[in-house]
Amino acid sequence: VQLQASGGGLVQAGGSLRLSCVVAGSTLTFSMLAIGWFRQAPGKEREFVAAISWSSGSTYYGDSVKGRFTISRDNAKNTVYLQMNNLKSEDTAVYFCAARISDGTWSEIYRNYEYDYWGQGTLVTVSS
Repeated sequence: VQLQASGGGLVQAGGSLRLSCVVAGSTLTFSMLAIGWFRQAPGKEREFVAAISWSSGSTYYGDSVKGRFTISRDNAKNTVYLQMNNLKSEDTAVYFCAARISDGTWSEIYRNYEYDYWGQGTLVTVSS
């Protein structure tokens, strides 16, 4: 399974960015797939941002981004998006997308160890 994240960049506080995560893999069973976004700021632990179930479209958000970020998927393009609005300086981090390829407990989707594959990360910098 390969995950390619892109879309990061420099944006002013209050602005918006959209991140993309392209998912590829010949052995994927999309019906059991969940994609999550995490972020890690310098000197801080990796933080859960959002997740989406590929089959149902159910979503789950971290408290710090609720109401500002939206996760979505495009099945035809095998791509998951993270629309980030009203960005704040504290959103500055490297953003990673990750894949959980087996059916699991949805309420645990925010935990790092639920994920089997990770992308390379894309840097988001929010200037104040």
